[in-house]
Amino acid sequence: MTHVSPARKQSEKALYGGTGSRRITVRDIAAAKERAEKWPMLTAYDAMTASVLDQAGIPVLLVGDSMGNCHLGYESTVPVTMDEMTLLSAAVVRGTRRALVVGDLPFGSYQEGPVQALRNATRLVKEAGVGAVKLEGGERSAHQIELLVQSGIPVMAHIGLTPQSVNAYGGYPVQGRGEEAAQQLLRDAKAVQDAGAFAVVLELVPAELAAEVTRSLHIATVGIGAGPDCDAQVLVWTDMAGMTDGRVPRFVKQYAQLRQGLGDAARAFAEDVVGGTYPAEEHSFH
Repeated sequence: MTHVSPARKQSEKALYGGTGSRRITVRDIAAAKERAEKWPMLTAYDAMTASVLDQAGIPVLLVGDSMGNCHLGYESTVPVTMDEMTLLSAAVVRGTRRALVVGDLPFGSYQEGPVQALRNATRLVKEAGVGAVKLEGGERSAHQIELLVQSGIPVMAHIGLTPQSVNAYGGYPVQGRGEEAAQQLLRDAKAVQDAGAFAVVLELVPAELAAEVTRSLHIATVGIGAGPDCDAQVLVWTDMAGMTDGRVPRFVKQYAQLRQGLGDAARAFAEDVVGGTYPAEEHSFH
């Protein structure tokens, strides 16, 4: 019988840097919370990008409705449809082997109530093959979360700034400032946990409040503009990699400048074509 050291077992179980090859599940997320392990999450919207991120070891990929802004050319997330979400979620699933793929429920796909939420979440699971879904809202979405979880669909909740409500907010303000707002956010966090969510995204929340929420919950918190004390951190991959044009939110750290690099490559190709140096002999057939 081969002895496996505790340290090696921990290494195998790690969400990021782990040696396991099977799909990550919500049980792995729960175990990471117990170990106080921090982990990264990024968005993805196509098979090729998802493959790169999966091979880099990112354990959770979110097919976010942020595709509306950074992939489909919309001004906000609001116009994203279930057809678009299903198509792109399926592509991300096909491009990955290990990552837990979470598909967003877009605006208008769950607000009518639990039955509508179940119908559309079931579509993402059956047609796209996602391992979990995400929806926005705290107490107001608790009944939707409860029915989905009871029906066997894992749910990641999303509170704080909920971008689908941009028209109601009149922009993207920080949420949870002031005693009343902070208490409401805490109630929202407890409500989604009690409803059965396996994790909750905290977006644009004061760092101290996000830390308090993280301490008070037994499910994982995923921060975006919510300080360093959340269990996980998520960024839109085009922001993270420097593909986004113009200003990015304050909470974004850019780890590359892919937009500039891609533009340079395109210009170099164009100059070779115009100058007659591409294709050269080694690129030609006879």
